[in-house]
Amino acid sequence: MTKSKFPTPNSTKLANPCQQGQLIEIEITDLTDTGDGVGRFGELVVFVPDTVTGDRVLVRLVQVKSTYATGKLDTLLEASEHRIRANCIVADKCGGCQWQHVDYQYQLTAKQNQIIQALERIGGFSNPQVDEILTGKIEGFSQFLGYRNKATYPVAISATGQVQAGYYQKSTHKLVNLNQCPVQDPRLNPLLKEVKEDIHWRDWQVYDEKKHTGELRHLSLRIGRRTGEMLLTLIVRTGELPGLEEQASEWLKQYPQLAGVCLNINPVQTNVIFGAETRCIAGRSYLRESFAGLNFQLRADTFFQVNTEAAEALLEVMVGELNLQGNEVLVDAYCGIGTFTLPLAKQVKIAIGLEVQPAAIEQARLNGELNDVRNVEFQVGTVESLLPSLGLTPDIVLLDPPRKGCDRAVLEAIKGIKPNRIVYVSCKPATLARDLKILCENGDYKLARVQPADFFPQTSHVECVAFLVR
Repeated sequence: MTKSKFPTPNSTKLANPCQQGQLIEIEITDLTDTGDGVGRFGELVVFVPDTVTGDRVLVRLVQVKSTYATGKLDTLLEASEHRIRANCIVADKCGGCQWQHVDYQYQLTAKQNQIIQALERIGGFSNPQVDEILTGKIEGFSQFLGYRNKATYPVAISATGQVQAGYYQKSTHKLVNLNQCPVQDPRLNPLLKEVKEDIHWRDWQVYDEKKHTGELRHLSLRIGRRTGEMLLTLIVRTGELPGLEEQASEWLKQYPQLAGVCLNINPVQTNVIFGAETRCIAGRSYLRESFAGLNFQLRADTFFQVNTEAAEALLEVMVGELNLQGNEVLVDAYCGIGTFTLPLAKQVKIAIGLEVQPAAIEQARLNGELNDVRNVEFQVGTVESLLPSLGLTPDIVLLDPPRKGCDRAVLEAIKGIKPNRIVYVSCKPATLARDLKILCENGDYKLARVQPADFFPQTSHVECVAFLVR
């Protein structure tokens, strides 16, 4: 792959910029971290969704700036060797995946290159060691399809009055109705199709996001990959669904693997999916799952990696790289429900998990008790406030922040307590590179290696873990 030099706002203006609506011919030479193809028309950088490196295409320009433009694929003149037929019949419309048209091996190459570019361009690292990407695999399942253990679908009403659920069309809030999805665990497909029919029969009012009226906002489906237990959650505005208890009982009878039916209430006019209150209507409020040889309880709104097998593969790499001797003190910042804390605690002297969400800490403690892991403690609060208050210098600090990365205060707190090693798990290479640059400034730490893992096949997203040493 070639390395693209994306424009900056201060770039010199072009002498003869193109016009919106113009049709141009270009060759795609790279892929961005958002999944779009990149080509050049003279000095103009052009970003084109639904293309792949090696495509020769006619592009209709949608937006033209001084140094770059965005376009829409008009005609595929010559297909790249990396282009394949999509596995999904609505892949050209649905916004759930960006790369159904890209050969899987090239997806991995593109993601590895994405990480290298971010580390070099944003982090300032020279020739960083980025290993080949790990992929998760479980017997009976593809490594690049049917991997998602959770899916949450917005609900709408069609022009003919039918209940629909699916993902939004790219760059819109127009729903693409789905009865199955090739990237979600196939055992969830019957629920997706048949629950919509029951909602229609019950005549439950579907939410209108423009008017902020109606009830049913989203359907959330979750499955334990190893146990097969499922959880169905209806996300509503106020909770007024007549006959819900009766319907929930019927669903439990109809689907033997369904562990529970929950109701989440979100009365706020917002794009945030889950509200603060979740009620169990029938069955259990959680499903059981096995991860890294331990038992976990997952609730409707629990954060848990969507690709169970890839997460386990990444954990194995962590254990191998750390070469734990059993006498280490480990601090897991952003610990969530203890997904990584608890397996690692079994191999160190003591593990401490930090998390700002009280509900997650409650579940982490419960999961610790379920597995009789006694050398672990969990604390509620922000990382920057808790780390200095621990009164110790941990051997290892594990970071797994959200996509936005770590606040500067968190990084300074880590540098203040001077752990021997830092393990940084990230789902966004750009913020990872930014944060690693801060941690490694003044020679405080050295980046040893980065191990990517493909948690999100068919999309441009990539997970990775970076290992730093003092």
